[in-house]
Amino acid sequence: MEKYMCYGALGVAALMFLLFVLDIAIGIPFGGSPFMLVDIFGIVASLLVGYMGFNALRDLR
Repeated sequence: MEKYMCYGALGVAALMFLLFVLDIAIGIPFGGSPFMLVDIFGIVASLLVGYMGFNALRDLR
């Protein structure tokens, strides 16, 4: 059960990262330029969630 939660956190982090990078690159899905600071914070947050999921997964092994 715990491994599935870690994999879920990694999946959500990857999806968040992809969405925010796409928003910076081409302006889809959140409207691009006016929300650049939000995109940067979203990327940082997704990297932190990904790291925490990876670290928790390593602890379970």
